[in-house]
Amino acid sequence: MTGSAAIHAAHEAAEKAARQSYGRLVAILSARTRDIAASEDALADAFARALERWPQEGIPDQPEAWLLSVARNRTLDAWRHSRVQDEATQTLLLLADEFTADTAGGEAVPDERLRLFFVCAHPAIDAAARAPLMLQTVLGLDAARMAGAFLVAPSTLGQRLVRAKARVRAAGIPFEFPQTRDLPHRLQDVLDGIYAAYGTGWDDVDGADAAQRGLTGEAIDLCRILCGLMPDEPEPLGLLALMLFCESRAAARRGAAGDYVPLDLQDTARWNHAMREEAERVLQHAAALKSLGAYQMEAAIQSAHCARRLGAQVPPDALVALYDGLLAWRPSIGARVSRACAVAIAEGSAAGLQALDAIAIAEVASYQPYWAARAHLLGGTGEPAAAREAYARAAGLSTSPAVRAYLAVQAERL
Repeated sequence: MTGSAAIHAAHEAAEKAARQSYGRLVAILSARTRDIAASEDALADAFARALERWPQEGIPDQPEAWLLSVARNRTLDAWRHSRVQDEATQTLLLLADEFTADTAGGEAVPDERLRLFFVCAHPAIDAAARAPLMLQTVLGLDAARMAGAFLVAPSTLGQRLVRAKARVRAAGIPFEFPQTRDLPHRLQDVLDGIYAAYGTGWDDVDGADAAQRGLTGEAIDLCRILCGLMPDEPEPLGLLALMLFCESRAAARRGAAGDYVPLDLQDTARWNHAMREEAERVLQHAAALKSLGAYQMEAAIQSAHCARRLGAQVPPDALVALYDGLLAWRPSIGARVSRACAVAIAEGSAAGLQALDAIAIAEVASYQPYWAARAHLLGGTGEPAAAREAYARAAGLSTSPAVRAYLAVQAERL
């Protein structure tokens, strides 16, 4: 293999390892050090060494094991050269090679990734930073990749993460795996982190990067583990049902040529009906626990959308009522925009547009679904010029070529 080819192959192997195993490697290292930042630094150094050595020495048969070994050795070197050699450090040094040994209190959460999600939900960490911190620490996503899931600019999210980590250091917040008694208090943040992870993968369903699409499957797997860990909690079941409803339609969101297909035009034969039926069963299980929550409401809304698309007689005002219930539980811009669309189905485009007008423009200036919905409803009220302007703004806010092309076609049809 030539020099340039070896370098290219090494970069590809390192990138694949980062995408598939970053969170697991950080979790394993953190289980020993109880220091997320130090573990990230050690892993970053291991990746840098890989890019230097793999082109000359060849890519190891198990790249993740190689990276873990190098990162662990870097951590051990740091401990050995530290002036502070307390009993805990000595113990960690002795246990460093015990790759799979249990950590104190860690048995409360069996999955290493999920364990770190609960760690990042520590109550001393700013609430707005907890879910982003989970995605960065456990899944290795950067601020630019995550920003869309949290409806903030990448620079804003980056600053939020920097402040959160600085607070962790300044306040001396310990890296501690949660005890069983801590889990319910941190559950909501962990659910939000899992759903945000799902959203980052879902957004890339039309992108060229198939590896990031795998985050949807990882999020569903984490939620299944969480449901087993906390079987009496209905909201994990609600979130699982919500993601399964969405995932069951993934294959139908693109036409044969890769064009974007909205829900109302999807070929339902391309849906994964076994997954959709599982979602219905999971949602019924959650309802039987008789403790309603926002994720159950969102799953119920998805159930209604699927049923309506399959020909069931779902009263339009029932869909509006579901959105009202969701807004009562957890107000959000996304829910308000979706409710306006439901109002348009129930009462006409003018009523839906009025509901959109009730949202402060500053809150939706950069929210692409708002402008797409507004364009559609303006077209329905006979205002083609304003509709074209809204379509153009929606297209400008979209990062998806397929969605931009779809919006352009809709504008041309006015």
